[in-house]
Amino acid sequence: MSSEQGAQDSGSADEAGQEAVWDVVVVGAGPAGASAAYAAATAGRRVLLLEKAELPRYKTCGGGIIGPSRDALPPGFELPLRDRVHAVTFSLNGRLVRTKRSRQMLFGLINRPEFDAGLVEAAQRAGAQLRTGTAVSRVEQHGTAVPDRRTVAVVLSDGETVLARAVVGADGSASRIGAHVGVKLAQVDLGLEAEIPVPPEVAEDWAGRVLIDWGPLPGSYGWVFPKGDSLTVGVISARGEGGATKRYLDDFIARLGLAGFEPSISSGHLTRCRSDDSPLSRGRVLVCGDAAGLLEPWTREGISYALRSGRLAGEWAVRISEAHDAVDARRQALNYAFAVKAGLGVEMGVGRRMMALFEKRPGLLHAVLTTFPPAWNAFAKIVRGSSSLAELVRTHPLARRALSAVDRP
Repeated sequence: MSSEQGAQDSGSADEAGQEAVWDVVVVGAGPAGASAAYAAATAGRRVLLLEKAELPRYKTCGGGIIGPSRDALPPGFELPLRDRVHAVTFSLNGRLVRTKRSRQMLFGLINRPEFDAGLVEAAQRAGAQLRTGTAVSRVEQHGTAVPDRRTVAVVLSDGETVLARAVVGADGSASRIGAHVGVKLAQVDLGLEAEIPVPPEVAEDWAGRVLIDWGPLPGSYGWVFPKGDSLTVGVISARGEGGATKRYLDDFIARLGLAGFEPSISSGHLTRCRSDDSPLSRGRVLVCGDAAGLLEPWTREGISYALRSGRLAGEWAVRISEAHDAVDARRQALNYAFAVKAGLGVEMGVGRRMMALFEKRPGLLHAVLTTFPPAWNAFAKIVRGSSSLAELVRTHPLARRALSAVDRP
């Protein structure tokens, strides 16, 4: 039996012969959605995971798995690593090239299709049902499609309606569920990326090493992440600089001597960062990951934010599904928002301040990272997951003073 058929069979009718109501419906099967589905299914609830694409599917993403991402994975999850990073080369728009090395692995690199598919399989093993090729057009919390106030109607693009006690929106940065919740954005950036197959001698030169280039546009940077026989090469900068961002990518690839290799995939996407006052819920609907605008504003790292917020969303969606009235549902949704803001929100706040410093003084950050050993050690601890940006600012007076200078007018 296919996963889609299983979802249709188990969700077809309840004991009274009426249309079934799922405990939790999750929209979007990326890392955030799969984590939410896993968390809710592990709690023993009836969970339906909806995905508009067929899996596996390509996703524009560097594919770096840092410590917080690793620590948020389901128990026993085997990372499909394509490379293990022990060295980082930093450059300032192609100049002042410095390579820093570590005896311990800094972080791992994955291809998103394999990684995402593995997370979905973990959610299915926990009991979640999957339907792919299923696009959601909207959700309704009132009206004729909603049989009672404890139910949310998820309306699919073909007109079918799926009912749930709680809904988790994890449908990416252009989220329909995020629009329903009213997510507000403070920062939108454009990322451009190319997957470039390379011959063995080029791949060997990059094995175990990534490149981070602080770019020519304010707040921009580029990266090279090796994935065995291919390199993921990309750049990111503020939206509205599309032409300049494309020139940066072209120049970056040429400068690296990779212009002669034909990319297998060229893609682009927008990353969206929430504002501090952006809602994370509406009624019985929660949002997480990119759909909520949750990512680190300076590096635009989003996988760890997706995994962590997805797990929280799944846990609190279970509580919302059990709420007997709107007041209790609202209380649980507020608890979810508090949990997100107390952890990820604090990290995002420090990331915004780091971004402000980086936009003004990229050369200073480059110099500090490449010539000041405590700064490199802090970077290594952060990517390994033994520390965080927030902890760095809290425990290091120099870092605190540098960011305090940003806050002054």
